[in-house]
Amino acid sequence: MSIIAFSDKSAIPFSVIPTVLKDLKYADSHEWVKVDGNSATVGITDHAQDHLGDVVYVELPEVGATVTQGEGFGAVESVKATSDINSPVSGKVVEVNEELSSSPALVNSSPYKDGWIIKVELSDNGELNNLMDSDKYSKFCEEEDSNH
Repeated sequence: MSIIAFSDKSAIPFSVIPTVLKDLKYADSHEWVKVDGNSATVGITDHAQDHLGDVVYVELPEVGATVTQGEGFGAVESVKATSDINSPVSGKVVEVNEELSSSPALVNSSPYKDGWIIKVELSDNGELNNLMDSDKYSKFCEEEDSNH
């Protein structure tokens, strides 16, 4: 995404770079995961929320549901589109972010903190090796954006 800044009748293009946190793992479908022992917190990335626009609804799974790496477990609806949320890890949903029911815009304003979506009890920690670190994810986003 490029934005043009106008100053003294001159136009200066610059890119808006989404935030990518170093201590997270990332899926190519733009979900993040933060692992703490055998537990993982999952959300959508700053890059994803930026492309979606203003989020108006988040479809959450039930606590106790099983999620599988790479498969959908919910959806995010924005003013622009509805997008499936895929799980970056496999396991059992132990908590959902109920705040998103009344405040779905938390996904936009705080995608890595208050806008988390689910917490999962991991069934296979080895799956984390299938995910990208922050550097690889940043490069992935740059390449993806340059192709659009």
